Amino acid sequence: MATIAAPPRPSRVAPSTREIFFAFLRVGISGFGGVMPFAHRMLVERERWLDEAEFIDVLSLCQFLPGPNIVNVSIVVGRRFRGLRGAVAGFTGLILLPFILIVTLGALYRFAGQLLGVRNAFAGIACGAAGLVIAMAVRMAKPLRGSWWQVVVAAGAFIAIALLRWPLVWVLLGFASLSLALAAREKTP
Repeated sequence: MATIAAPPRPSRVAPSTREIFFAFLRVGISGFGGVMPFAHRMLVERERWLDEAEFIDVLSLCQFLPGPNIVNVSIVVGRRFRGLRGAVAGFTGLILLPFILIVTLGALYRFAGQLLGVRNAFAGIACGAAGLVIAMAVRMAKPLRGSWWQVVVAAGAFIAIALLRWPLVWVLLGFASLSLALAAREKTP
């Protein structure tokens, strides 16, 4: 029986430090948070510096490392192609424009933060952010609908942390232990 060989991959030229910088600069200005899809598109589809399997390997490593995944990806990819200079170029390109934007907004807020319109705008943004967090919590809680004890544990943890202001570490340790015990009891016939 003949096996079908994978098509040969075209040889790739390693990107220059400048190319790494500007590629991650474009990713960095694509949005705040959630830019991994942009990085995937840039690395795998547009620039073709990595194939899909290599990207998954890089992302898996970066999820294991401490820090934001996209920052780790920029450093790992930069280092892979251009060593330390490439790592610095990827990291700097990724954070440069968001850093400038945040510093600029912070400076503007310092001078205009006391204005009623600015305070109201930030209050509106805070409400929107709270709504997004609540929507995400509801979406994450949907799988809990069939298990009353999971809903009780989640509600108890919320009450202990958000309302009673108990120390996070102790609440998590206590409720994690309780959850494990209840899950184990549920699994045993």
